Amino acid sequence: MHSIDVDELTGITSKQAQEKLQKEGYNELPTSKKRNIIQIALSVIKEPIFLLLVASASIYFFLNDIIEGLVLLSFVIVVMSITVYQERKTENSIDALKNLSSPRALVIRDAKQFRVPGREIVTEDIIILAEGDRVPADALLLSSNNLMVDESLLTGESLPVRKTIGKLDEHQWRPGGDDQPYIYSGTLITQGQGVAIVKATGTQAEMGKIGVKLQQVERDETKLKVEVSNLVRNFAILGIALCALIIIVYGLTRLNWIDGILAGVTLAMAILPEEFPVVLTIFLALGAWRLSKKNVLTKHPHAIENLGSATVLCVDKTGTITLNKMSVSRLCSDGQMHEIDSALKSPPDCCHELVEFSVLACKKDPFDPMEKAITTFVEGEFAKTEHVHSDWQLIQEYPLSQKLLAMSNVWRSPNGTDYIIAAKGAPEAIIDLCHLNTAEAQKISDNVQKMAKEGLRVLGVAKVSFKVANGDLPKEQHDFAFNYLGLIGFIDPVRPNVSDAVKECYNAGIRVVMITGDYPLTAQKIGRQIGLQNPENILTGSELEKLTDNELKERIRYVNIFARVIPEQKLRIVDAFKANGEIVAMTGDGVNDAPALKSANIGIAMGARGTDVAREASTIVLIDDDFTSIVGGVKMGRRIFDNLKKAIAYIFSVHIPIAGLSALPVLFGWPLILLPVHIVFLEFIIDPACTTVFEAEQAEADIMQRKPRSINSKLFNRKTAILSAIQGIVALILVLIIYQYATATGLSIDTARTMAFATIVLANLALILTNRSWSQSVIGIFYKPNKAFWQILILAIAALLLVIYVPPLAGLFAFSALSPLNLLICFLAGFGSIVWFEIYKSIANSKKQKAAYL
Repeated sequence: MHSIDVDELTGITSKQAQEKLQKEGYNELPTSKKRNIIQIALSVIKEPIFLLLVASASIYFFLNDIIEGLVLLSFVIVVMSITVYQERKTENSIDALKNLSSPRALVIRDAKQFRVPGREIVTEDIIILAEGDRVPADALLLSSNNLMVDESLLTGESLPVRKTIGKLDEHQWRPGGDDQPYIYSGTLITQGQGVAIVKATGTQAEMGKIGVKLQQVERDETKLKVEVSNLVRNFAILGIALCALIIIVYGLTRLNWIDGILAGVTLAMAILPEEFPVVLTIFLALGAWRLSKKNVLTKHPHAIENLGSATVLCVDKTGTITLNKMSVSRLCSDGQMHEIDSALKSPPDCCHELVEFSVLACKKDPFDPMEKAITTFVEGEFAKTEHVHSDWQLIQEYPLSQKLLAMSNVWRSPNGTDYIIAAKGAPEAIIDLCHLNTAEAQKISDNVQKMAKEGLRVLGVAKVSFKVANGDLPKEQHDFAFNYLGLIGFIDPVRPNVSDAVKECYNAGIRVVMITGDYPLTAQKIGRQIGLQNPENILTGSELEKLTDNELKERIRYVNIFARVIPEQKLRIVDAFKANGEIVAMTGDGVNDAPALKSANIGIAMGARGTDVAREASTIVLIDDDFTSIVGGVKMGRRIFDNLKKAIAYIFSVHIPIAGLSALPVLFGWPLILLPVHIVFLEFIIDPACTTVFEAEQAEADIMQRKPRSINSKLFNRKTAILSAIQGIVALILVLIIYQYATATGLSIDTARTMAFATIVLANLALILTNRSWSQSVIGIFYKPNKAFWQILILAIAALLLVIYVPPLAGLFAFSALSPLNLLICFLAGFGSIVWFEIYKSIANSKKQKAAYL
């Protein structure tokens, strides 16, 4: 390409650079003002979940129950810590982007060359770039010598693009595609050298625009957190109101305000479901821990809930579906195609000369990904053949030019007289170099088209051998009489097991969409290979640009492949899916993916290959870049939601009999049945049951055959509320029957209280058992392993027997020892409370099986 003398360039002066720096600011992204820990903590205090935990802990301290109060306060600290941690994480993506976009740069100022920090680059600076350099700012090329740039961070294209020089008044180009005069901040020079003048820095550069967009994107609150907060608030209001009512009624009717306060506090403790926020926090925290064991890092615990309800998975092709590593897929020699298996140690014999000269046309230690793929041949059995010339000397390079898209290397033999030239480049350029006739050129073009339609990138290879007496070489490649050798096809391989993971997503009712900056034919080939639905229906970035938001919302209902897409369009696609009511999971690994990752309901970044920006903007990171781990995450998310639903249903149902036994004696003038010590005993069963038993419960058998739940479906919907309420009411009725039976048969108040309490404890255990599965019977549930359930069952029964039959404890609880017959009656009543629900499950399962059969 055109070259200028660097020594003739003077650049701007250091004084001008300082003035521009003061005017334009540093070449970096602005840092948003960070809130300190106190400010974050004050915002947490306003949340209902936090207020309920603090209020519940205060009640326990008021009752002098220090241990229970401290336990609840520990959960307060957990909630606050998680919030503070997440607040910090949302700002780290900007910091990561800032570091990536600020390398050191070689500039010309005051007619001298020296390096300055990338953040001090200003517009009109002259920068000098060479292979391996990171571009410090958006710039226009003034001189270029075979310059190739890896722009995958911005465009997603796996191959470097060729650059050309431009005019000083050249309009701003968008990243992507060959023969552009602009280079962009954060991209990598893979080949050649260049001199450029800076045109945009900081937030005005393409990477800066992404950073600004990232600052503007806000994550939505998950519906689960909102729903639980509303449940907590409503129960808190109800509990406080009833507490005040009970205190007033008791005080006015019995003129004993101290006992009235005690009765009101007891009712408040019975109604206030402090377990709700605890359950939500623990379930999501343990879910994140379980996922981490499978190399899936969850940085935002509530993303687990969204992952289980994901309806669309937007997948970035390069580096996510594929390895982002070019490999030789096919060789064409003498018109014959030969598939290349990565497991083969050597190419076919008929292709040895083709491979020999393709290697000689590469640099010894290449940056270019296609050259890296070619040079892997010398690492296997091929290296032992006579076709590898490690003792030949590289004499001259003929670089790629805009007029001729081919490059040649001149090699000299050890004897100093034999020369060979190896050329590779665009097939049409190699045809031109070899001066082939029309018929021969057409045959080669046909083969190129066949390979291109299969998504391959194609290079042609040629050679010439000669002797030079005086060592002078021609000035141009065209002065040699090249002989055509063949074609090499490259592909970015699909990751192992991706097609299986895609199939599992379809089975789970999740739509898979591929978004890439690559060409449509390549994207279509990959789409077919991994089993995408309707791969022939493709929407390109240029077509997308012409669509309004409403038109895009309609078009994306039928398109599963988006090609030649730029970063802003990826964000627009994700937002369009969300506008259609979809729960969107977005995978990616480049800077170009960061805004879409943050906007998506679930942002999934690649941990090993992903950039810091992508990892920080995401909510989930695949540590080992294993695409199939996403499916495991979906299953975990669904399991957590299922178990949360069971736990919330249990909490609601078990509080009904407790609240009833606290309120009814006050309203009907009975002696108090439950005292605060009884509530505390029951809480020691309820708390571990809803946090450990239900969290550890295995997933239902059909969990990955269900469609994703509706975005509007609630954790605690009307059906769940009704069934839970009936469970609690039935238990309450049976407990009251036992209490009335005891008093009617002349038993003491303490004995009646003991029988009522024993019945409610056993009913509690029965509710835990039956709610472990809403599809299996109790018999089937017994065979499902759950160590936590058996531990709680044994400990609860042992503790119940101790407080009934050990005199000091019985006195503390105001109990009397029960006869075996009375204990058996309590047992039958407690476990009998779930018989109706078992019948309901049996009928529901029968209807479900009939519907599936039909």
